[in-house]
Amino acid sequence: MTDVSDLHTVSVTVNGDRRSISVPARRLLCDALRQDLALTGTHVGCEHGACGACTVRLDGDLVRSCLMFAVQADGAEITTIEGLADHPGELHPVQRAFWEKHGLQCGFCTPGMVLAAARLLEDNPDPTDQEIRDALSGHVCRCTGYVFIVDAIKHAAAEASR
Repeated sequence: MTDVSDLHTVSVTVNGDRRSISVPARRLLCDALRQDLALTGTHVGCEHGACGACTVRLDGDLVRSCLMFAVQADGAEITTIEGLADHPGELHPVQRAFWEKHGLQCGFCTPGMVLAAARLLEDNPDPTDQEIRDALSGHVCRCTGYVFIVDAIKHAAAEASR
């Protein structure tokens, strides 16, 4: 049982909403997102930063939320898969492309891959297959052969250029 005196207040802007939570010093950011903020789209896979399932955007950069403590995110702006689209109930173009081009199966790796793909397309609106694969190199999918994932990202890029 955690003593209240062992808790730290963390204030973050998550998906555009300012939130404050009280967490133990060693609470991982992924656990704070899932347990304290009920944002379960951030998945926890390997807990070693190797699989990419826990990827979120922190102040614009992609980070593995299993490799940092929630207290380290104090004052930060975080975007999770739930906040990627412009409006609630809508899909971000990359999410839509994953759906249309069958870029997911079980969906466990999908949130991290979609966030990485969205960031890639912001930086490089017309990536090659190799650039897409390089951008996803830190993400592990155990269901697909990545072909449909690459196709989905290429489709999102093509749709954005129209």
